[in-house]
Amino acid sequence: MSEHHDHDHEQEHGHHHGVSRDADRRWLAVALGLIGGFMAGEVVIGVLARSLALLSDAAHMLTDAGAIALALLAMRLAARPPKGGYTFGLKRAEILSAQANGITMLILGAVLAVEAVRRLIHPPDVVGLPVLVTALAGVGVNLAAAWALSRANRASLNVEGAFQHIVNDLFAFIATAVAGLVMVTTGFTRADPIATLVVVALMIRAGLGLVRASGRIFLEAAPSGIDPPALGARLAGVPDVVEVHDLHVWQITSGEPALSAHVLVAPGRDCHAVRAAIEGLLRREYRITHSTLQVDHAGVPAGHTVSLGAPHCDDSHGASYRATA
Repeated sequence: MSEHHDHDHEQEHGHHHGVSRDADRRWLAVALGLIGGFMAGEVVIGVLARSLALLSDAAHMLTDAGAIALALLAMRLAARPPKGGYTFGLKRAEILSAQANGITMLILGAVLAVEAVRRLIHPPDVVGLPVLVTALAGVGVNLAAAWALSRANRASLNVEGAFQHIVNDLFAFIATAVAGLVMVTTGFTRADPIATLVVVALMIRAGLGLVRASGRIFLEAAPSGIDPPALGARLAGVPDVVEVHDLHVWQITSGEPALSAHVLVAPGRDCHAVRAAIEGLLRREYRITHSTLQVDHAGVPAGHTVSLGAPHCDDSHGASYRATA
C-alpha cells in the first residue's frame, strides 16, 4: 500500500493578527515613501557638506528602500498561482532579490570602507552642522518608518526583514549624529569617516546575513532551528512507525518549510492514521504544513527484492531512522 499525500493548509499561512494584506501593502508603501524621500535629500546635503558619513547613510537607506520594495514585490508574486513549469509559483523571486540586495550591500560597504580609510589619512573639510541636523532628522524619519512597518504583519519574514533594515539604519544615523556633534564642538573632522566605518560594519553584517540565508535556501538546506537527524528520530518514534528514510526538509521560500519522507508502517497497522499523526506532529512541533509522505507497510513491496531488515528502496537517499522499541 503506497500513498503520496501533499497538504497545502492554506489557512496556516493566513494572517492571524487582524491586518489584511492590503493594509500591509499600505504600511509598507508609507515606509518606502518616507525612506525614499529623505534619502534623496540626504544625498544632496551630503555632497554639499562633503560628508561621507551622510552619503554612506544614504547608501544604507537605498538598501532599506530595496528591502521594502522587495517585500511589496514578494507579496504580489506569492499571490500568483503556480502555472506552467513553475510548480511552486514565483516565490523564490524573493530569495533572488534578497541575495542581490545582500551582494549590493557588501559591494557598497567595501567601496565606502576604502574611501573612509582614505579620508582618515587625509581628512577633508567637513561642515559639521548640516551633518548633525540631517542625521537627527534621519533618526526621526527612521523612527516613523519603523512605526509604519510595526503596524504591518511582522510575522511575515518579508516585513520583519524590512523592519530590521530600518532598525540598522537607525543605529547608523545615531552614529552619524554623534560624529556631527563631535565636529561641531571640537572640529575633529575624522569623526566623519569613523562614523562611516560604523555604517560599513552594519552594512557588511546585514549583507552577509542576507547572502548566507538566501544561499541556504538555494542549496535546499534545512530551515534554521530544525535538526534533520533529530526530526527523523522523532518521526520514527510515532506509534506503529517501523522506519523513516528518504527524509528531506527544506524551504520553498523564507518562512515556508516543506518536508518529504518515506515512512514504513508495521504490518497490519493503519497507514492513514499514521500519516495523519505525522502531519499533526509536523504542524504542532515544527510548523511544517507542506508535507509529502509516501507511506507503505513494512515487508516486501511489489517490485522490490529487499527484506524488512534491508533498505526499503533501491536507491535510498540519506540516513534511515528506525523505531527504538
